[in-house]
Amino acid sequence: MDTRQLTAFCTVVERRSFSQAAAELGVTQPAVSLQIRSLEKRLGQQLLDRSGRRVEPTEAGQRLYRGAQRLLALEEQLLQELGEEAEGELGGRLEIGASTGPGGTIVPIVLGEFQRLHPRVHVALSVSDTQRIVEQVARRELELGVVGAAPRHRGVTFEPFFRDEVVLAVPAGHPFAGRTMTPEQLKTEQLVLMQEGAGVRRVIDDALREKGVRLRDLDVRLELGLQESARAAVLAGFGATFISRGAIEGDLTSGVLAIARVEGLEPSREISLAHSTGRAETRVAQAFVEFARERLR
Repeated sequence: MDTRQLTAFCTVVERRSFSQAAAELGVTQPAVSLQIRSLEKRLGQQLLDRSGRRVEPTEAGQRLYRGAQRLLALEEQLLQELGEEAEGELGGRLEIGASTGPGGTIVPIVLGEFQRLHPRVHVALSVSDTQRIVEQVARRELELGVVGAAPRHRGVTFEPFFRDEVVLAVPAGHPFAGRTMTPEQLKTEQLVLMQEGAGVRRVIDDALREKGVRLRDLDVRLELGLQESARAAVLAGFGATFISRGAIEGDLTSGVLAIARVEGLEPSREISLAHSTGRAETRVAQAFVEFARERLR
């Protein structure tokens, strides 16, 4: 297929407008219309519904759009790989996603260090919930995903990336700062927890159950959606929280937060790297994975 026609078609679908698509592509509106008509003529099907205020894809158009995205992503990957010299300076674009845990802590730092090392590389990080990141990787909208869980998906392959230590963060002046408490003493602490379904919360729930403690036995004062929210609550004096160590590393260094240990409890979780099944990694993606593994081990 003519990839110029597919590009024009995908842009119209995304913008829901011929004029906006033409402006994005830097061509005239009649040129875009001609590309779409030629594509419809070749396929023998109407691809766009032009009857409403906005242009919408037909059922056939929706199927073509999904396939065209994959073809165009493959073309971009091939052009990038062929345009790079095997031993030349690393360049190109890295589209990567991360779930809210690693995406709000260690991943931005590692990406920043990688980009500083390779200034010709442009990095784009998307942070969302695990399911959305996995789906974007499956649709090849993202080349890589870094997630705290590995849900089954036939279009995505997962592999271990690094281990994330989960700690109990307390204000620096807390009686158990730098000390160890028993599970029974934990029950008397005012706690801030991540909301149900969060990766850190699942890890803590499982670890506590092994010690005969359930979350409902604890004095939970707040349930919050993001690690950053839980961190802010502890800094404000509203309780202690179980959190990824990477999320508070700076606070530990500055001395505003400390770690309290719970006897027999050493929770951690596996952070996984998600790839689209069957997709060949670009040179940039390969270089980042190698750099990150060395940095995080």
